[in-house]
Amino acid sequence: MNCNTAAKQTTYRSAARPSRATSMVKTAASLLVAASVVALSGCANSKLTTGSISHASRNTDGMSGPQLASTKNDVGAKYARNPKDKDLGIAYASLLRMNGSNDQALAVMRQTIIYHPNDRDVLAAYGKALAGAGELEAALDAVRRAQRPEYPDWKLLSAEGAILDQMGKADEARILYRKALDIQPGEASIQSNIGMSYLLQGDLRTAETYLSAAVKSPGADSTVRQNLALVVGLQGRFDEAQQIAMRELSPEQAQANLQYLRNMLAQQDSLGKLKQADAGGPVPNQG
Repeated sequence: MNCNTAAKQTTYRSAARPSRATSMVKTAASLLVAASVVALSGCANSKLTTGSISHASRNTDGMSGPQLASTKNDVGAKYARNPKDKDLGIAYASLLRMNGSNDQALAVMRQTIIYHPNDRDVLAAYGKALAGAGELEAALDAVRRAQRPEYPDWKLLSAEGAILDQMGKADEARILYRKALDIQPGEASIQSNIGMSYLLQGDLRTAETYLSAAVKSPGADSTVRQNLALVVGLQGRFDEAQQIAMRELSPEQAQANLQYLRNMLAQQDSLGKLKQADAGGPVPNQG
């Protein structure tokens, strides 16, 4: 979605109508927030991860909501004492995004980039914060400024692709994902971004193919597995999706996510019948 994410993060094609694809993106964002730690990219949120977060002291992958909030507060206190520290700024902004505070994360990165205007890691993190706040053109500019054509960074290529996906430029995004895979073959986060790209366009089968490969790759994290659970659930295979989700979440969280997904799909079906009736078409018997 890595959004993360994204939260999320991200692009998709053929199998579904545009209205359904739009609903899927909204659902992805909602489910990732419910999972607390997963970010889009989705798709593109978590998909833009780059740079050091050494001051964050603990790996956030798999943290519960309260643990994540506590870590955010700890890092935030350190950042307040030393706002010129780029690693603290990047770490704090990342944690804020994971907690859904996109505007605050962007404010932190705006401050950090004042002190480090040409730093590659800061530019990349700034681009991620901009994307999380919906400022996609500015995010694209920041990530491109961070890139060095003579020595391209695969993370930045994937990040740029995730932003382009959110802008509806799937073909351009996938070219960048392929370039990123040439540099880092088999990388889970890139394959996850490609999968989420197809999800956004409604091609669930292709999305599942890439995400299934991603979860088998070394380094696959919670975001990747939750993205796979989402794609499986969107195809109506709820038991399978719940089993995938439960590897990362508590049974209660996984069940809540799946119930939300069931409700969303049921609502879509009802809206489709109402639109059909408005258009003068036959309404299926609901008895």
